[in-house]
Amino acid sequence: MVQSKAATVAAYLKTLPPDRRAVVGNVRSAIRRALPRGYEEAMNWGMIAWQVPLARYPKTYNGQPLLLAALAAQKNNYSLYLMCVYQERKLEAALRAAFKRIGKTPDMGRSCIRFRQLDDLPLGTIGKILSAVPVDRFIAYYEKARRR
Repeated sequence: MVQSKAATVAAYLKTLPPDRRAVVGNVRSAIRRALPRGYEEAMNWGMIAWQVPLARYPKTYNGQPLLLAALAAQKNNYSLYLMCVYQERKLEAALRAAFKRIGKTPDMGRSCIRFRQLDDLPLGTIGKILSAVPVDRFIAYYEKARRR
């Protein structure tokens, strides 16, 4: 994985060639429109991250904010991380069904979707999935997983 050293999202976007900046910009816009209140956008882990601010929830196992989603332009593709899909099978099923509806086979890990072009993503469904996870629900997922 290629990680950026950029300190801000604006600086990260400036490092991308125009065609790659356009793809990242479109996905970023879709996420920002759908994101429930309470999350923050930042550069973290070398990617654009949408996370629970430490001021809201500081009790993480590693001292880092809880990551809801992240986006990065990699060497040969793009990576979109959706942690809530990893946490709730119903959301994962909705995502897989959306890929099927658009006639695409997802290149997915547990929480990562790799894609080569914007048309490879069901952005509407991704927005619905993210909008369905308010901060309190996401924190509850995390706390339940940590109790195990």
